[in-house]
Amino acid sequence: MMKRISIPVHSKAFVQQHIVLSPQRCLFWEEEQMLVLADLHIGKAAHFRKAGIPIPQALFQEDLIRLFDQVNFFRPRSILISGDMFHSAANLEHDWFSKWRTALGGIEIQLVRGNHEILHDDEYARCGVHVIGSHLEKGPFTFSHELPHQLNENSFYFIGHTHPGVRLSGKGKQQAVLPCFHLTDRCCTLPAFSAFSGKHIVEPKKQDRVYAILQDKGSAQLMAIPH
Repeated sequence: MMKRISIPVHSKAFVQQHIVLSPQRCLFWEEEQMLVLADLHIGKAAHFRKAGIPIPQALFQEDLIRLFDQVNFFRPRSILISGDMFHSAANLEHDWFSKWRTALGGIEIQLVRGNHEILHDDEYARCGVHVIGSHLEKGPFTFSHELPHQLNENSFYFIGHTHPGVRLSGKGKQQAVLPCFHLTDRCCTLPAFSAFSGKHIVEPKKQDRVYAILQDKGSAQLMAIPH
């Protein structure tokens, strides 16, 4: 189940914008027909395997399948990756992504640089990815990997980087940490798209909105977390 939310904009030049939060760890900007995700971390699992840590290859393949399913569902005009697309130097997972990219055809893919972007821009170009720089300002929104120290007062921010998570407690002292979307009055932090990612527990304020991602037997849904 997805969640369609309205984002209040500070600029009088734009009307209220609509964002669809997907339990598949991405979002869709309806007015621009743009699919947005962060922290794909291509190459991370292979990087760990090279270091002798047995991480299954299937983890990244499942990420690509999930991304392809989201593209087929939303039919976006463009895809924006808000940082940390690649985790390491080129390896087998980069080749898989290149094949997946070819299957997408003419859909534009843009990248806002994150702290793990170590490749030269030419490497991204060969994968059909246009590197923007540290941020993208589009309409009433700014997309960046991290929240800058000085905010544009007329812009609402979408970021990644922290891999937000929320801790849920159940009966019998059971606890689980789930990926989530964390929205404040100025910013939306996206969950890491890569399933092979740690999580930083968010501490939401009273006016914030938090949507946890619940997964069960191959299906996923969003749950609003009261606080």
